[in-house]
Amino acid sequence: MAEHPRGPVSRFHRYQGGDPLAPPIDLAEALDAIGEDVMAGYSPERALNEFLRRGGRDQLGLDDLARQVQGRRRDLLRKHNLGGTLHDIQKLLDHAVLEERKQLARDVDMDDTDRSFAEMRLENLPKSTSAAVNDLADYDWRSSGARADYQKIKDMLGQELLGQRFEGMKQTLQNVSDEDRQAVNEMLSDLNDLLDKHRRGEDSQEDFDEFMQKHGEYFPEQPQNIDELIDALAARSAAAQRMLNSMTAEQREELMNLSAQAFGSPQLMQSLAELDGNLQALRPGEDWSGSERFEGDGPLGLAEGAQVMADLADLDELADQLSQAYDGARIDDIDIDKLANQLGDEAAVDARTLRDLEKALRENNTFRRDSQGNLQLTPKAMRQLGQTLLKDIATRMSRRAGERDVRLAGAAGEASGATKPWEFGSTEPWDIPRSILNGVLRRASGGNGRSIELDDIEVSETESRTQAAVALLVDTSFSMAMDGRWVPMKRTALALHTLIRTRFRDDRLQLIGFSRHAQVMDIEELTGLDAMWDKGTNLHHAVLLANRYFRKNPDAQPVLLVVTDGEPTSHLEADGSVRFAYPPHPVTIAHTVDELDVSQRLGAQITIFRLGSDPGLARFVDGLARRVGGRVVAPELDDLGVAVVDSYLGSRAPRSGGQTNDVDGWFGRGGWFDGELYG
Repeated sequence: MAEHPRGPVSRFHRYQGGDPLAPPIDLAEALDAIGEDVMAGYSPERALNEFLRRGGRDQLGLDDLARQVQGRRRDLLRKHNLGGTLHDIQKLLDHAVLEERKQLARDVDMDDTDRSFAEMRLENLPKSTSAAVNDLADYDWRSSGARADYQKIKDMLGQELLGQRFEGMKQTLQNVSDEDRQAVNEMLSDLNDLLDKHRRGEDSQEDFDEFMQKHGEYFPEQPQNIDELIDALAARSAAAQRMLNSMTAEQREELMNLSAQAFGSPQLMQSLAELDGNLQALRPGEDWSGSERFEGDGPLGLAEGAQVMADLADLDELADQLSQAYDGARIDDIDIDKLANQLGDEAAVDARTLRDLEKALRENNTFRRDSQGNLQLTPKAMRQLGQTLLKDIATRMSRRAGERDVRLAGAAGEASGATKPWEFGSTEPWDIPRSILNGVLRRASGGNGRSIELDDIEVSETESRTQAAVALLVDTSFSMAMDGRWVPMKRTALALHTLIRTRFRDDRLQLIGFSRHAQVMDIEELTGLDAMWDKGTNLHHAVLLANRYFRKNPDAQPVLLVVTDGEPTSHLEADGSVRFAYPPHPVTIAHTVDELDVSQRLGAQITIFRLGSDPGLARFVDGLARRVGGRVVAPELDDLGVAVVDSYLGSRAPRSGGQTNDVDGWFGRGGWFDGELYG
């Protein structure tokens, strides 16, 4: 009977992801946090790194993983000590001596002189374990059990010494035979010959392949070339050396004296010493001189101790990777496999999520490089940040109005109450009741039986609103940063900028920052502005720039919004120089008032947002607002964005006799400011 051909072969690997039902990576939360830090003065690169360090609401950050690494390291040192092998050898030796004494006592055929000599030799063994073991090397054991225990001591030393340097060797050599000892000695001899040949630069891949074909069972790591073999061996050999360095002087001396008895001859120790020398020469960068202080009660054997030392080295490497404190650090540097091995799969999933998050942020058009190579937020990222801020502002305004839904929409104009037939290109909203009624009337008069036709559709008629030219003047003096007003100011500017760019596109906005002097800024420049020690609050220069902007837009309604926390302390002279004086000089006040008078004559609606509770500032701003027919709002910092957006929307509301500035047309009846209203 012919055999059926083989079907497709399926290969299964360990699942490395997290919860398959978990939500996707939350880029919005990351972008909000990064934007907040950027507005606080961080560079985008640093802001990204800080978010990765902190993590998110449901996501561990690098610092959390680093704390877990340090906790694991601390637990290893507090749990263990390095006396395990010496302790086990002492127990075997005591048991062997006890069994031998029992055999001597019950052996009636033994010559009394020989019995007395054997008992005396056992009685006078040295107190040092290593010296006692070496002293009994030529002893003729009468008890088979005692002889087996003594042989276990020699085999244990060989297993432990090999287990230190070769992964899994201790388990492989559980029941050691003469053939096993010979095979190990042959492997070590061939390995040292290969390493010595490599040191001279005379080896080839064929030499390595031949060695692995002959002795590959001793290397579960399955290295593919000699460099991978050396890396694996050097890491374990260095760990064994650090363990030896961590022992007390007495423990080291005992171990070195015992090592000569490994497998019953000094050959193994000689081969291992040659191996260590080759590896130190080939990998001098490994830590061969380090040590640790173990404080626990759990004894470690040589093989287990070397593994713990290797674990500690891995933890130190992970701590360095997680710190990201070195030049050129990237989250891709984190060894996920090592992290899973040391902290478990959940930690690996968290690290992998952070890596994917960073990759998504860098590849999702969130950042860009400027001409100097510095990382910057893209316009897309700025829009996303602005939308988040607007959503927060809308929520706050809705809560103030009795939890009603506040929608910041309506750029197409105000509904007039009338409707008109739909035409191709119409952007007005459909009047659904009217359109359905048209369809019903058409069918009732014997028309087409379809529910609705294009000719049935009517849209709401809207009235175009007055275009606004908005100048937002923000105080960028150092006091704004000192008193925690820096980020709220930037958030407010970004929210207003986003609102106008996305909802009121016919309006125009100019951002003006003022400290010792004033300057027009784009939104990216303002949000990325660092706080600097710059004495002066030059409101005069800022209003002068705003008035120039209003004159360039004569067809638009001027709206002047000023955010400040201090009285004017500098002004612009006729020659362009800046004059500073504190307390405010009368000339500075006069220049500022004159320029605001110009704004009033240009028809600007003026609102001043006073931050802080300084009485002098309150009196000055109050009087200034009364003079120019403006108003003053004194919001809490958290409500600054709400106040500015509310004032802007109020400036666009339908007017009654040109006197009111009511926002009820936008949001319904109700007050919107926590602060005082003047003028």
